[in-house]
Amino acid sequence: MRPNILFMISHDSGRKFSSYGYKVDTPAIQQMSEEGIQFNQYFCTAPQCSPSRASILTGLYPHNNGMMGLAHLGFCIDGSHTTLPNELQKNGYETTLIGLSHETINVAPPIEERVFSSTYDLGYDNFIPVPGDRAPRVAEEVITFLEKHKGNQEQPFYLNVGFFETHRSFNEYAPYADKREEVKVFDFLPDTYNVRKDITLFNGSAKVLDAAIGKINHTLSETGLDKNTIVILTTDHGVDFPGAKGTLKNAGLETALIVVLPDGEQKNTQKEALLCNVDLMPTILDLIGAEIPDNLDGKSFAHLLKSKEDTGRESFYSELTWHDRYHPMRGIRTREFSYVKNFADGPKVYLPIDSHLSLSGVDTRDKYYVPNEEEELYDLQKDPLEKNNVINHPDYQHIADEFRKKVENWMVQTKDPLLKGPVAGTGSKRWEKEIEEGRAYPGRKKYYELHPEAEGVQS
Repeated sequence: MRPNILFMISHDSGRKFSSYGYKVDTPAIQQMSEEGIQFNQYFCTAPQCSPSRASILTGLYPHNNGMMGLAHLGFCIDGSHTTLPNELQKNGYETTLIGLSHETINVAPPIEERVFSSTYDLGYDNFIPVPGDRAPRVAEEVITFLEKHKGNQEQPFYLNVGFFETHRSFNEYAPYADKREEVKVFDFLPDTYNVRKDITLFNGSAKVLDAAIGKINHTLSETGLDKNTIVILTTDHGVDFPGAKGTLKNAGLETALIVVLPDGEQKNTQKEALLCNVDLMPTILDLIGAEIPDNLDGKSFAHLLKSKEDTGRESFYSELTWHDRYHPMRGIRTREFSYVKNFADGPKVYLPIDSHLSLSGVDTRDKYYVPNEEEELYDLQKDPLEKNNVINHPDYQHIADEFRKKVENWMVQTKDPLLKGPVAGTGSKRWEKEIEEGRAYPGRKKYYELHPEAEGVQS
């Protein structure tokens, strides 16, 4: 019988786990890394929830599958596309969703309804809702599911487990927070009191997530299901801190991926192959010997799981159109360079509303709320934090020309709706007060009226 698949995905976590070198107590995830294969250069297509998750489900970039913004703000996957659970159903799998999902398909619900998931219509035979989607309660439902399937394996299962953690707000995780003086400040943030306090709470959320994953993995082992189950742990995009989520920088696109295979041939293995989460759907299908749909953007990397090979992509594309505000960008990233094209006036660094209102946001947003530039190019070898835009540097013009043409050609070939002009959407109403009271980016013209000395010197 084909192997079961246990797929776990967390929210806004990036790679902030101990197995990736971050200072936080996540022993269960660390154990998964030691028992399986950890990918250290795995990225998402888009630095926001629904579009990234839809890329996992469809093997397509967001503007190719239709999910160019958030599900609860009116975007959805085009129903002409298949999904991972649909394909697994065709291959005899019982498909179940437990907990958080942030994808809709073939429906654009009224914004007032705030529909977060199409559940069954996404291809799930079963949907087990968990109020609040907090990891401890999600884990309880998963444990019940696994115990019911113990010794009852008439057909393989695909179980998609979605956790709320590590999404904001973090206040409920104060009992699990680290000490402020002991945290590791993210390298893209300033070391301030507020930033440290914010990170202590994030770490508390990560620890709650890890404990739930540990209980699930323990039950998997206790039931003996681990002997025939592929276990996958991933994240949707970077952490919800200023300069990460909502940006096409490394901190926004970085995602974790750990795969534990039942045969355990490659234990405690870390791979550096450049990969994108648009590749995960075809990889899973390849692993079980299923036919891979034609015309996917993603390519299977199953061979990396079955051998010592460690060669991945030369590049991948990235995009953002809508989050809780309109901030259209398209980009391409290699190991050496990152190129970004901005299609509208906006802040140099876009902050989602939760990040804007956060403790870290208070300390950083004024620095970020200066006008963006039409294009950005970063030398990732010399400037891994992507602070120095070299788009106009004479030494990089050949690189800029090459990447500019690649992004243009990609958009044309894929009929990117952005080429026809602004993409309609709805922003979060929470921005209205911030705009009214002057705490949001005011727009290029207004910014230079307020800061005439800055015109022509922004970089």
